Amino acid sequence: MKFEAILFDCDGVLVDSEPITNGVLRTMLNEAGWAITHEECMDYFIGRTVRSATARIEAETGRPLTDEWMAAFYERRNIALTERLLAIDHIHPAIERVHAHHGGRIACASGADRFKVEMQLAKVGLMPYFDGRIFSGHEVPRTKPAPDVYLAAAAALQVPPERCAVVEDSAIGVAAGVAAGATVFAYAPPGAAEAPLRAAGARHVFASMAELPVLLGC
Repeated sequence: MKFEAILFDCDGVLVDSEPITNGVLRTMLNEAGWAITHEECMDYFIGRTVRSATARIEAETGRPLTDEWMAAFYERRNIALTERLLAIDHIHPAIERVHAHHGGRIACASGADRFKVEMQLAKVGLMPYFDGRIFSGHEVPRTKPAPDVYLAAAAALQVPPERCAVVEDSAIGVAAGVAAGATVFAYAPPGAAEAPLRAAGARHVFASMAELPVLLGC
């Protein structure tokens, strides 16, 4: 299929933020009384918003998930990302090629809050490719695995979702892209589990962003 637009997730696809964000989250959950390990935190929260896990967090910690706690998490997360964030390997030439091939019809559709997405893209030098075409799951009725953020991005680009490719790295995100009607390409770097991505409906699973332009037909 010849795709008319390419829609990218952000965390784990454009920027290597997941270990940083989940490290902060795990520390704060430990402090609150949930003895979750790093691996458990990564497995449970990648692709999932903290707010969407309110019931689980409150059950594990025995205390309410307050706005104050969330504000402290965002502050500590943002400091850690500002200090340590890097781009995903090979993403800059891949995005440059995909952007040029599709005449700028690419977008970032993330489950994260807009401040985080824009801060991260600016920090790693990818903002020029996505400025004005950034969509947050916090700004649509339902976040991933619902398709809302991908449907919003496709509508803004004036491309039918079924003519879009989605690039994701989590089973929750893959499910969102599939539910939108797009063809999903799942990034699974060496050591990452491929089976959950395929089970969620990924059409292609690939291990390096250097492969992506060719997979997309660029």
